[in-house]
Amino acid sequence: MATSEVKLLGSWPSPYAMRPRIALNIKSVDYEYIDEKLWEGKSQLLFQSNPVYKKIPVLIHGHLKPICESLIIVQYIDEAWSSGPSILPSDPYERAVARFWAAYLDDKWFPAVKSIGVAKGEEEKKAAIAQVEQGLGLMEEAFGQCSKGKAFFGGDEIGYLDIAFGSFLGWLRVTERFNEMKLIDEANTPGLAHWADSFCSHAAVKDVMPDTDKLAEFGKMVIAKIKAAGAAAQRH
Repeated sequence: MATSEVKLLGSWPSPYAMRPRIALNIKSVDYEYIDEKLWEGKSQLLFQSNPVYKKIPVLIHGHLKPICESLIIVQYIDEAWSSGPSILPSDPYERAVARFWAAYLDDKWFPAVKSIGVAKGEEEKKAAIAQVEQGLGLMEEAFGQCSKGKAFFGGDEIGYLDIAFGSFLGWLRVTERFNEMKLIDEANTPGLAHWADSFCSHAAVKDVMPDTDKLAEFGKMVIAKIKAAGAAAQRH
């Protein structure tokens, strides 16, 4: 397959946009990355490419129709460039387990991480932190089962669940910094602590993982906007 006709619409702070970039890097696919500045407005190309959700990321492959939703894109990349290293496990059960945990992270765990930053009062914040910590406990167990003693959820190399979870590490670091705490550490989650270091230093990841300082500045802006919108809604 020609790789020169691959475009990816993303946005640098987005963990979801990181996922297809890592997958394309694993497969050694050349692609054009188009960074959408969503806070300034969405491009016409994004509206045309994803008219249903109007969200990034979107993969445009040759003359094919665009592919939307980060984990669906990762699966498509794995199938479209099948000659490269496999991303999804070959075993049907292991593939189902990886998809289960990826869905949990998107549906339950990362929303709890985001809620820490916009919590109203200490009690709400404590509840959100407890939910995040409980989730990390589950992921520590899942890592032990999926990795079979190797460096990644996918074994010797980064796989589907590594991409799904690892894309959130930048925002997890920002959350730790804002709240002066460690959520992934040697004491409570030793497996994840080693995994996070291995993941972030991997050749397919290190150039697309956003800088923590830059992400923290962006996070402050987002939190301020959310809180201002909430305050304005209360006044009406």
